[in-house]
Amino acid sequence: MIGLYSMWYKDYPQTTFHFINDNNEWLQMDKMGHIFTSYYLGRIGYESLRWSGVNEKKSIWYGGMLGFTFLMTVEIFDGFSAEWGASTGDIIANGLGTALFIGQQLAWSEQRFLIKFSFHQTEYPQYRPDLLGKNLIQEIIKDYNGETFWLSGNIHSFLRKKSKFPKWLNVAFGYGAEGMTGATSNPPEYEGKPIPQFDRYRQFYFSFDVDYTRIKTRSKVLKVFFTVISFIKIPFPTLEYNTKDGLKFHYLYF
Repeated sequence: MIGLYSMWYKDYPQTTFHFINDNNEWLQMDKMGHIFTSYYLGRIGYESLRWSGVNEKKSIWYGGMLGFTFLMTVEIFDGFSAEWGASTGDIIANGLGTALFIGQQLAWSEQRFLIKFSFHQTEYPQYRPDLLGKNLIQEIIKDYNGETFWLSGNIHSFLRKKSKFPKWLNVAFGYGAEGMTGATSNPPEYEGKPIPQFDRYRQFYFSFDVDYTRIKTRSKVLKVFFTVISFIKIPFPTLEYNTKDGLKFHYLYF
């Protein structure tokens, strides 16, 4: 936090603590990012405490709250910065991600629903490289048009233990948005160059997925690898409904 403040916030003017309403930005894709981040930081906190010998209940609450605590600190920094402001929408999203992890661990002692992420490159960064990214790495982080967030639920965990249904197969519901070259609206130009007018629209997906951590293997290397990549949605045939074109089918969507 000290490093983040020194590198990012200290050079901007400070003000009294204040809130802003940014809930209409990026068709709420940024809020999905907050849910995703708080969920996985909580999961990392929990797993770290369990690995170090802390009991289950304390690991759930202390570790599971890591994401919310970390991101709340960022909101405090934002709240004292004249350039930004604390966001109630962000705080709620952080709480949802934390609650999703803690709630499942308390109810089932496992994560039956995972938050997952997928990305594909789009045409939009070429028009706003400052905002949407100048290379692939930046685009993965900045270009909300190419991001999709998924709620991936494990089917076998709701069936009888003796069921022969594949333990690794999940069903996934995704949310995305496209046509965005600005946070709340699309500017007509960037640095004197005109930007095509794109329709901003939401996308909803239905697909299948794989819970890598439920794949049986004796290899410790593979187990670690599957855990590390567990947040990535695997490409599958996907049904899409969007508010611009209606229903679409993708043979493989990522």
